[in-house]
Amino acid sequence: MTNHTSVRYFVLMGFSDDWNLQFFHAVIFLLVYLITLMGNCLIIMAMAFDHHLHSPMYFFLANLSLVDICSISTTLPKSIAVSLTNNKEISFGGCVTQVFFMVTFVGSELALLTIMAYDRYVAICNPLQYKMIMNGNACIQMAAASWICNLIHAVLETGITFRINFCDSNMIGQYFCDIPQLQKISCTDIKVNQILILVLGLFLDSFCFAFIFASYGYIFSIIIKRPLVQSQHKVFSTCTPHLTVFSVFIITAVFSYMRPKSLSSSTVDLLSAVFYTILPPILNPIIYSLRNKDIQKAVLKLLQNVIYCTV
Repeated sequence: MTNHTSVRYFVLMGFSDDWNLQFFHAVIFLLVYLITLMGNCLIIMAMAFDHHLHSPMYFFLANLSLVDICSISTTLPKSIAVSLTNNKEISFGGCVTQVFFMVTFVGSELALLTIMAYDRYVAICNPLQYKMIMNGNACIQMAAASWICNLIHAVLETGITFRINFCDSNMIGQYFCDIPQLQKISCTDIKVNQILILVLGLFLDSFCFAFIFASYGYIFSIIIKRPLVQSQHKVFSTCTPHLTVFSVFIITAVFSYMRPKSLSSSTVDLLSAVFYTILPPILNPIIYSLRNKDIQKAVLKLLQNVIYCTV
């Protein structure tokens, strides 16, 4: 009987067959990767060394930066290697690993955005109880819970995905191992798999979306009741970065996985996946740095210390 062991490797989709374009793609992706690493590492280091940023909001933001680093490191290095070597093969185990980590990190990003919305809700709607509710132990427990839950979710989705048979083709129409693309090249009935993955995704995603919308519903209701323009401006300034990051994440994810079939083609699928996997990690530190003066001061102070030590 033919089963998934008949496929020893998969072939990823390249961005071009022309060497010059491949090299150009590799350079662009390398620059994007290095900028993303630098931006998110600066956020983490600034929050670690500046005691003014030792608060729940910045603790979760540091976790978000860590997730972004891990997420983009799952796909971009392999894509850069493919362009430079023109070897588009990825082993079966490598494909399983990519799927597992992508599900883990994408789910963790949504979970952290949900926790950050709750943090803003408590800070604005229950300021007197904020320190008691969002204490150190509670923050660590919430962050750990988001990681553990998404690791379990990733194990389930990866197991469901790779229980199907691959026997007709091993060509993946994407630059990384993506679950919908793997389902397309299966030679067995995948209806049960699609239903199970859909149920898992809808259950977790719907809870997170509902929680975020409910949190901001309460926040905006409080803002409207406050007569002082200064207090309203302060609330908006603390909530805007989170809402912007959440919007970027949702828009790219929806366009990548929920757009109508009329807008689907190999080129569009490839570009949408690039936006979905690259835009949030590279934009998140920029958005928070531009909108948050405390982070700007901490990053500048960190850079000054680094320059002073190297001179």
